[in-house]
Amino acid sequence: MSPVNVIPGPRPSCSLVWILWVLQGLLSMQAHAKIVLTVPDQVTLSGNTKAQQLSISWNGGAATTFDLIILRTEFNETVFYDTVSPTVNQVNGRHQWNWTSAEPLECTSLSVQIRSRYEQTTSEWSKTQIHEGKDIPGTKSNGMYPIDKVVPVGANTTFCCIVAERKAFQSMHYDNTPMNVTRLSRRTYAATAFNQRPSRPSGTNIPCYTSPLEPLNSGTVVFVGYAPLPSDLVCETYDLTSAVCKWKEGRDTHLTGKRRTRYWLNSRSCPQDKQECELPQWEGNWTLVAVNPLGQHSLTDSAELTHRVCPVAPSKLSSVVQAWNATVAWEWKHQSYSSLALVCQVELSTEGNKTKRIYSGVGLRSVIIPGLYPDEQHIVRVRCGSQRNFWKWGIWSDPIAFRTNADVPDALDVWMWMNGDNTAQVVWKPLTPRQSHGQITNYEVTLWSPEENRQHTEILPPTTRTVSVNLTQITSSTGGGKVIATVLAKNAKGVSQPASVTLHFTDADSLPVSRTDYTDRGFPLSWQSNTSCSFVVEWHNAACFHDCPVEWIRVAAGSTNASVESANFEAGQRYSFSLYSCPSDFPELLQRWQGYSQELVPFSSVPLSGTSQQSDIVLTWGEIPTVNQRGFLLGYNVYISNGFQLTSLANLTDLETRNYTVKGLSRGTYKFTVKAYTSAGEDTGATVSVTLAPYTDWLILEMLGSLGIVFLLLVGVTFICYKKRKWVKKAFYPDIPEPKLPGDWSRTQGTLDVKPSPHNMVHIVEKPDWDSSKEALVAIPEEDEDHDGQDMGDEPVDTDEPTSLRYYNQVVDERPIRPRFPDSTSSASSLDSAQTDVTYTGIQTSGSSLVFQLDQQGSCEGHQVQDDHPIRSGGRGYWPQMQQSAACNEVGLASPEPLLEPQAAISGGYKPQISWHLDSPGEAEERGSLAPSLGSPTSVASTQFLLPEGEEHDEEKRQSSATTWFTNLLSSTKP
Repeated sequence: MSPVNVIPGPRPSCSLVWILWVLQGLLSMQAHAKIVLTVPDQVTLSGNTKAQQLSISWNGGAATTFDLIILRTEFNETVFYDTVSPTVNQVNGRHQWNWTSAEPLECTSLSVQIRSRYEQTTSEWSKTQIHEGKDIPGTKSNGMYPIDKVVPVGANTTFCCIVAERKAFQSMHYDNTPMNVTRLSRRTYAATAFNQRPSRPSGTNIPCYTSPLEPLNSGTVVFVGYAPLPSDLVCETYDLTSAVCKWKEGRDTHLTGKRRTRYWLNSRSCPQDKQECELPQWEGNWTLVAVNPLGQHSLTDSAELTHRVCPVAPSKLSSVVQAWNATVAWEWKHQSYSSLALVCQVELSTEGNKTKRIYSGVGLRSVIIPGLYPDEQHIVRVRCGSQRNFWKWGIWSDPIAFRTNADVPDALDVWMWMNGDNTAQVVWKPLTPRQSHGQITNYEVTLWSPEENRQHTEILPPTTRTVSVNLTQITSSTGGGKVIATVLAKNAKGVSQPASVTLHFTDADSLPVSRTDYTDRGFPLSWQSNTSCSFVVEWHNAACFHDCPVEWIRVAAGSTNASVESANFEAGQRYSFSLYSCPSDFPELLQRWQGYSQELVPFSSVPLSGTSQQSDIVLTWGEIPTVNQRGFLLGYNVYISNGFQLTSLANLTDLETRNYTVKGLSRGTYKFTVKAYTSAGEDTGATVSVTLAPYTDWLILEMLGSLGIVFLLLVGVTFICYKKRKWVKKAFYPDIPEPKLPGDWSRTQGTLDVKPSPHNMVHIVEKPDWDSSKEALVAIPEEDEDHDGQDMGDEPVDTDEPTSLRYYNQVVDERPIRPRFPDSTSSASSLDSAQTDVTYTGIQTSGSSLVFQLDQQGSCEGHQVQDDHPIRSGGRGYWPQMQQSAACNEVGLASPEPLLEPQAAISGGYKPQISWHLDSPGEAEERGSLAPSLGSPTSVASTQFLLPEGEEHDEEKRQSSATTWFTNLLSSTKP
């Protein structure tokens, strides 16, 4: 190649750049020519089914990168396709690459192909190599994979089910939970369990169903757990030679059996059942390795021998006991302890109480335990540790039990109780086991009177706690009345020191009683101390007065207060406390208190009674017994019962007041309730019913007063009516004008000519609106007569002659006026509004008479006056006006034509107006008349008839007694 000349200049020319690019391309082509891409051959497949890993190896020439493709054989589905850089075996030059499958390798057959790659250049694919699965046609059985796999918690695991030939796949479950299934081949179905939780010790089952409820003959189980995680590895020595290492297992791996965790200590296998491993020699450094199928974990520890000494338990304990102490000895298992400085702890258990005492020494083998109590059972055990470089306490020895010896009892605590009848009780507190120092056999009580030098001794059984004493049998009150009681306690070891108390005649207690309230520390009592001797505080149930069970405590000299507490205190019980000074010489009562450990509502109610005093009621009640009060009474509440509710009347805080008066009550029955109350509340209450009877004298006065008021009222009304009789008569019973007729009426009775003269007529003062249904005055044309008494026939009526009026009487009835027509808009009161003031100027005879026409069948229909054939009367004179029948009135007769009355037409002469009858047709029939009479015309201002009734109807006229009396009273005003 010819040389290239380069001319220097400020920058290279374009030709130089192109030359360099050409040179570079030539060099690249030369390099490609040197690398020959061969097709990979001798491909081999090796599967690790446990790890689900497929190992692929081949010969690939000089290439360093290869394209690798893995497919599911039956469905030709690509599982993996990528460019990989395999490792090269330096011995044989083969390439190797490992692929981990998500599904078990047994699920289906896999096909693998490889080709060489250099940048963008590739070779041809190698021949296909197949890794056969369990679903090949030659394998006709079914199966589930993977089998008994162990996976960590939270992992995702894929399971496959291979269905046998001629079987149909149904479903796959993970511990009874259906799974989403994917088909991998003709017979293989796969499903994945995500984020798996810890399994049971027996594992989690994954069944595959080929038909409902028909699982495969072979299933699979998965074990989900954790890798081991031990902690706190510690090694120590017991015998100063070997080493014992212990550790804590840590969290539960959930793996058991052949999958459980295994331990190795300094490469030595350790027992599997406990977290402890022993090495024969002390090595100073230790390594613990814990392994299970999911992983491993290691721990280390190191220490010097003298710093990790933990003594073994002492053995063969023995004891030597006394009354007040005991000696305990033991032996050591290892002789090396004889030169070891030890510190030992002795645990003493007595009556359930445990105490620990510390002892030390080189090779310590025994200790003395002081401060014990006679005749008590004790239990002792011992453990020790290294005094120098103390590491920890060793192991407790087996316990040893022993009982200390007995001793004489302690002196008794003796007291007395004085009754009011000069008898007494000598009482003492029983000795506790630590005071009796052995079983008490009996008590010896000695009574001695110093004045009379009398002495009496009595032996009592060990169960006795009191003895009664009659002072009058031992001494006399004139000699001072002093008796000294001495009590001794005996057991197998001897007699206790004597304890004495002085008995003497005494009067009834007259000291005032103070109140004390219970606190969380008992009853607080305080007093002033003027003596140098000790005190006794005595208490008992306040409801007891003779031979009372008494308790007491002793207080040191100079004390001014004490707090009394007892397990025998009961709620609602009142206790009495007494303070005595110098109890051993001559007890003197200084002060008294009473109190309740807890106040309750009273147990019973007050005895209640009630009495009435005129309009007052007095309630009286008694006192509640002390034993039933159950608290300090604060007062009484008085209630009155209103049905189911109590209304408070009074609150009485003065306990001495046990009566209450309820004043100003009216007659009736009252119920009262009285309730006593304490700080805890009211009792149920006592109820009494009291009936307040009417006051007899007051009732008589009330009756007499009422009668007097009524009498005065009647007298006043009568007097007023008498004074105002004219006004009353005018207002209620005015005079009825009598009819006055001109002429001489003394002549012989004959037919009355009532033809009015032109100037003698009834004048209408007011003419209201006409209503044919009401009774009123009706104008009737007057008939002309000739002088011979003959009718003038059908001659025209003289228009100059004033019209004659027919008068219908207004009905007068003592009953209330009622409407005649139910459907009429007019009421009964319209009759009054339609009245017409009438002035009578005279009645004269007339040639015509007023006649009435009656229907023979009792009906008003169709009967009118016939102009062509008038009915003429047989005689002349005045005929009374008649009222139409009730039937006519009911049908509302509107015709003004007169009706003829046959009987009236026949008879002649004057007939008075007949009396008024009831409207009922039945009454008319009973009277035997054809129609009732309307009666006489009445005045506008009066309801009385203008004409008196006939004599034949006097018996029918009845008036009430009250009306007659009132009428007679007013009639006295007539002139």
